[in-house]
Amino acid sequence: MIISLRLTRPACAAVTSALALAVLPAAPATAAGPATPHLDAVERTLRDVSPGLEGDVWERTSGNRLDAPDDDRTGWLLQTPGCWGDAACEHRTGTERLLARMTSNIARATRTVDISTLAPFPDGAFQDAVVAGLKSAVASGHHLKVRVLVGAAPLYHMNVLPSKYRDDLRGKLGPAADAVTLNVASMTTSKTALSWNHSKLLVVDGGSVVTGGINDWKGDYLDTGHPVTDVDLALTGPGAGTAGRYLDRLWKWTCENKGNVTAVWYAASADADCMAGLERDTNPRAVGPTGDVPVIAVGGLGVGIQDADPTSTWRPALPGGAGTRCGIGLHDNTNADRDYDTVNPEEGAPRSLISSASDHIEISQQDLNATCPPLPRYDTRVYDALAAKLAAGVKVRIVVSDPANRGAVGSGGYSQIKSLSEISDVLRDRLARVTGDGRSATAALCSNLQLASFRGSASAKWADGHPYAQHHKLVSVDGSAFYIGSKNVYPAWLQDFGYIVEKPDAARQLDTELLSPQWSYSKETATVDYERGLCDI
Repeated sequence: MIISLRLTRPACAAVTSALALAVLPAAPATAAGPATPHLDAVERTLRDVSPGLEGDVWERTSGNRLDAPDDDRTGWLLQTPGCWGDAACEHRTGTERLLARMTSNIARATRTVDISTLAPFPDGAFQDAVVAGLKSAVASGHHLKVRVLVGAAPLYHMNVLPSKYRDDLRGKLGPAADAVTLNVASMTTSKTALSWNHSKLLVVDGGSVVTGGINDWKGDYLDTGHPVTDVDLALTGPGAGTAGRYLDRLWKWTCENKGNVTAVWYAASADADCMAGLERDTNPRAVGPTGDVPVIAVGGLGVGIQDADPTSTWRPALPGGAGTRCGIGLHDNTNADRDYDTVNPEEGAPRSLISSASDHIEISQQDLNATCPPLPRYDTRVYDALAAKLAAGVKVRIVVSDPANRGAVGSGGYSQIKSLSEISDVLRDRLARVTGDGRSATAALCSNLQLASFRGSASAKWADGHPYAQHHKLVSVDGSAFYIGSKNVYPAWLQDFGYIVEKPDAARQLDTELLSPQWSYSKETATVDYERGLCDI
């Protein structure tokens, strides 16, 4: 979520909580499979905070497969643009692989195709991939039920019209459109709390899913000399069914509010009802195992869909928002609202994942800090979890989008900070609360942190002169577990979704294909790098 572009939790208690999570014993390996200490830690958090949302907003499953072709073991990792080391980005192999995966997954559909993204609707080659897949599936004799849902920022997306997209999609499908029952909607669950759908999901037959941070926008990702660097994952198995049920939750609210033009704009193919329970009704049986990968699927309901989880007995000591305000701001859901947390398990999951690390953490994000005002400056508990790890000697690497991308509304900005010091200053302040003084905090930070802005090649900018824009929502720990999804670690009260995967082989692939090349180029921008004795703070 990019507020600057798209309109688009006392401290000691938080640190104590983070440290407690860090020292929880790992579950032993059993006949059912290897130990999964990171998933276990996250699962404990979610069962504590959001027990009533298990099954359709979050769920742990086994028997999944990271969906890669037999001849490409890393093909589950879908990156844009995928031209590491080439400032001209002439060969965008990652983007090509993503588009081909979209088409092939949809082409295998026999019942349902469920798409969600941030407005505007898919366009350009993204739309072409959807159309090609649907045509292929229909040509195989299938009648499909299709939903396309976008989240819309108020005012900015006044021209995002579901009826126009419906007509465009049906026109491109031609005769195949008669075999597609279609729902299209644009939704905003709370204008005052800046809440709308921000998930990016492609779910087919409740059995396969592609998700991450990639928006289906040709202007930002395709038809440009400075494409956004982003990442999705592809997965099959029971965990994909969770994604479908999550979309049912969003569509239930959407269908209930389709008569309220201030919240929902809706269109459908002729005689089609609003398909609030598409996944439940059409894909009722749980998908069987397709592999051996354990995952936690985790989403959130933002603001406006459900106020609280009534089954939750969680009573945290929240940090409050006094230190994160900048002038006039909104009510701080991130740092000062227990009920918000209970319906947004996606908030606690990344913090718990960070706190589960024992050796090293890699964070690759657009930002750690939000646009403030109107949002709070940062998530205090994320910073406290990182501070606790740094104080314990865990190595932490943070790469964010180049602050040169910072811009006003509509300017194409993919950064919300002016300088990396905005991150290191907060980290040092939170560290001082752990170590007891500023000098010890600085020593811990300089000895264990790497902090840089993103580059995709040895060149400081793309060949067309634009700074590199990074839109990852990625957290990896101990070379064993990682999160990929649409949830930013900075405050943003949206509907988001992603997966925490614990599979060392996959984590190694993530490092080889993304984290290592990223750091090889980005380290030249580092303000803190313990390996080189650099600490410019």
